[in-house]
Amino acid sequence: MYDCDHSLFLTLNFDGGPLFDKIMLAVSGTALWIPFYLLILWLVWRRYGWRNLILFILALAVGLVLSDMICGIFKHTGPLKNLWADLAPRWRPMFTPELENLPIPADSLFSWRHAGIPTPEGIVHVPAEAISGKYGTVSSHAATIVAVVTLSAAAIRRHWFTILGIVATLLICYSRIYLAKHFPIDLLLGAGVGLLVGGAAYWGYKKLGRGFFKPVARQ
Repeated sequence: MYDCDHSLFLTLNFDGGPLFDKIMLAVSGTALWIPFYLLILWLVWRRYGWRNLILFILALAVGLVLSDMICGIFKHTGPLKNLWADLAPRWRPMFTPELENLPIPADSLFSWRHAGIPTPEGIVHVPAEAISGKYGTVSSHAATIVAVVTLSAAAIRRHWFTILGIVATLLICYSRIYLAKHFPIDLLLGAGVGLLVGGAAYWGYKKLGRGFFKPVARQ
């Protein structure tokens, strides 16, 4: 399974130049998506009113926290980091020596990257600004954006918004591969976590909103 994962990663990861590096760093960040998040809140308010917007924000916050906490179990980070102590966390692609044909341990490649030492063959493209923590499975980015889109699309119920959410999810997930932070399977597992958490958050949102979960009539 890892061989296929490695092959697909190497197919999708490439050096697009400094400008494309900056674009992917922005896509992977938070600031670029603030208008998208504000759009979600406006659409929920527009459809259901202020009281439901407050419940939606509560459900969204719980979904984001749970998604990140669940992903942290596999990377041994966060409040649940010791829940599965026997699980060996998986290194990020940028710290995986097999991808670079290097007969060294992952810790050594980790040190190389952080010291700015280039690998001999330079097979994996890693923008300097993207170098980060050791482990990538399960992807918190994939989990959180999928949870947000799942909850939001179910509440907003607009075909165009669902398409927009899917496009945003694909862009963010691809940026993680381009930046060598995640393997494809990391993102798929994260998406699975996001679907479950987002679906549960929507269920809780509906339960809490029972009695006034109806579209607001506007002039």
